[in-house]
Amino acid sequence: DNIMVGRHHLLKNNFVTGPLYWFSNAQKEEMAHRKYVEDVIDFLEIQHIRKATAGTLSYGLRKRVELARAIALRPKLLLLDEPMAGMNLEEKEDMARYIMDLNEELDITIIMIEHDMGVVMDISNRVLVLDFGKHIAMGEP
Repeated sequence: DNIMVGRHHLLKNNFVTGPLYWFSNAQKEEMAHRKYVEDVIDFLEIQHIRKATAGTLSYGLRKRVELARAIALRPKLLLLDEPMAGMNLEEKEDMARYIMDLNEELDITIIMIEHDMGVVMDISNRVLVLDFGKHIAMGEP
């Protein structure tokens, strides 16, 4: 339900038309949305924390839930501001893999601000380097 929250605005039958829920296609529509959210949960391998509240999760898992919420909206473009900040090496490797998979498998364009140059060089197709807002380099890593 944490991840489903962001999708409510996509429902044709929402809270305003709630009384019609049982007499319309709203159930089928909600089932389709829930199916997509389940696919996102599987994609990010967070099945084991499905019932946990976000506040009880480790930092790395909370970041994954945040990513799941964003993906649940089916964006074509995803802006990530320091997605690896505060993570240990294992969490960074996992997040880097998910970000690459988002781009390759779901065809989501990723624009990422990241200070860990190792991560940037490993997962980026193109890099733009700024120094206090001034463009100093651009190209392939």
